[in-house]
Amino acid sequence: MNILIAGVGGQGTLLASKVLGEYGVKAGFQVKINEIHGMSQRGGSVVTHVRIAKEVFSPTVTEGEADVLLAFEELEAARFAHYLKKDGTLIVNTQRINPLPVINGACEYPEDLRVVLGKLPINTVYTDAFALARRAGNIRTVNTVMIGRMTKLLALDIKIMTDAVKAVSPPAALEYNLRALEIGFGSHE
Repeated sequence: MNILIAGVGGQGTLLASKVLGEYGVKAGFQVKINEIHGMSQRGGSVVTHVRIAKEVFSPTVTEGEADVLLAFEELEAARFAHYLKKDGTLIVNTQRINPLPVINGACEYPEDLRVVLGKLPINTVYTDAFALARRAGNIRTVNTVMIGRMTKLLALDIKIMTDAVKAVSPPAALEYNLRALEIGFGSHE
């Protein structure tokens, strides 16, 4: 499985990649992860490649070969949708985080992102992961909500995913992350 995780610095894309990597190992596969940090500490774009298979030779997902794109923000979904293969799955958090040029007034946040994404030959699922994370008790668990949603949509093993979250989550956030995983898994939003 080729997974791309795209988001904005501070949304937990790196923790999500570690959870998915741990899932792959616990499920008996080889895993390679490639983290690409942009201006992550300033709200810039962050993308992570996760490859899970019997044998993995390269850590990088090639454009047009991703099975799944977990996009923690709508603009990041549009920015990286070309990585998805035909009939790939795009799981998008509906939260919008304005990039610096929008904040500075140099440009406007695109209003037609859903129209653009809707024209692609992919399966797109929108999730209000921010609201679900709030329900889990911690808005910083958007990443784990998204993993829960992906686990349900792709019929992954929830027990193995729960064990992966337990193995990787910081102790202070474990309870929230487990709740967020459960909420994301049970969500139909």
